[in-house]
Amino acid sequence: MDTARPRNNFAGVSYDEALRRAESLIPLLKAQADASEKLTHMTPKVLEALHETGLLRYMQPKRWGGMELDWVAVFDMSEMLGRGDASASWTFTNLAAHHRLLALWDDKAQQEIWGDNPDACIASGIAFAQGRAVKVDGGYRLTGKWGFSSGVDVSTWNMLAGTVFDENNKPVDYRMCLVPLPDYEVIDDWQTLGMRGTGSRSVQCKDVFVPEHRAVCWHMAKPGFEFPGWKVNTAPQYRIPLSGFGGTGIGGSMVGNAQAMLDETIAMVKSRSTAYTGAKMRDFQAVQLRIGMAGAKIDAARLVLRTDCIEAQRILESGGKVDIPTRLRYKRNSSAAVKLVIEAVDSLYEMAGANGIYDSAPMQRMYRDAHAGGAHINFNCDVNLSPWALVSLGGEFKSPLL
Repeated sequence: MDTARPRNNFAGVSYDEALRRAESLIPLLKAQADASEKLTHMTPKVLEALHETGLLRYMQPKRWGGMELDWVAVFDMSEMLGRGDASASWTFTNLAAHHRLLALWDDKAQQEIWGDNPDACIASGIAFAQGRAVKVDGGYRLTGKWGFSSGVDVSTWNMLAGTVFDENNKPVDYRMCLVPLPDYEVIDDWQTLGMRGTGSRSVQCKDVFVPEHRAVCWHMAKPGFEFPGWKVNTAPQYRIPLSGFGGTGIGGSMVGNAQAMLDETIAMVKSRSTAYTGAKMRDFQAVQLRIGMAGAKIDAARLVLRTDCIEAQRILESGGKVDIPTRLRYKRNSSAAVKLVIEAVDSLYEMAGANGIYDSAPMQRMYRDAHAGGAHINFNCDVNLSPWALVSLGGEFKSPLL
């Protein structure tokens, strides 16, 4: 569990310096990956390193001592850390993203959390259908059970989604609620194929009061919708809609994991001869083709996701808005990009043969992490490709949360 720390100020850290710090942590993440799997959450050494470097606060507003980096960092920081350990990168991505999200709340909520501890870790349960909120005097009563609360073991707050219903049981509002420990319970149900180190456990609460300033409206389809935090946090990256980029940060973790798989495979092939014939693996054209295609797919995924981030920042900086078709295109691209890197990982793992089946083989963990991470809803091509295609074909796609 995180505790109050000295008030470090990272507002002067540049993008280049932040990326250098992320790269410097790769050896530590590799060394801690097995321990993280056994703990089923981020190790204290990794958490401390992320705090010390300030990387968890790369999207936090500068007014709170954060780096407030441009939007492309959402992909780049996660991708770099993913080269060390996909689980650590995935957890990092979620915790850092919640610093960015807190900037959307009323300033009173920001003061309540960051005023005491600007390093505070915040987990989340983002499925609105899993929570039910009831409007009461001064706020809401929240009840629900949410899955996949990554990083919950090291967090003292949680962002929990709830649908608000009227007297006819019709959904009328969508609220993301800030709930502190011990007002929510953590359920130890994270026993998984991969991404074991993320500690993405379920959480639940029953009839918890959430004051108005801690229950921000997420009904983006409402005319004139604005987040209250935009009044004080005016940088364009805080206006980029998360609805289009839910898979971009964790997509970076997946690309980094695939890059690590490629690097590990290249190192293995350079030093290895086949067990039965003694022939050098690097001289087989089939091996060369697999490595070449995997590298191309990983680079393609990286380029697509980075380009989307750069484009969205440019649109907001020029005074424009990211419209619905564009948001759907970004969602399409995230799922398609991750499909590419999973294909790359599968091809490389198949080539590893029996050497890749041992628990001690890093490639085995990378393979499992790729498939566990790829199960995320943001990477489901059946879900995320069709809406963009529908709109492109002249149809209409509606969602109150988009």
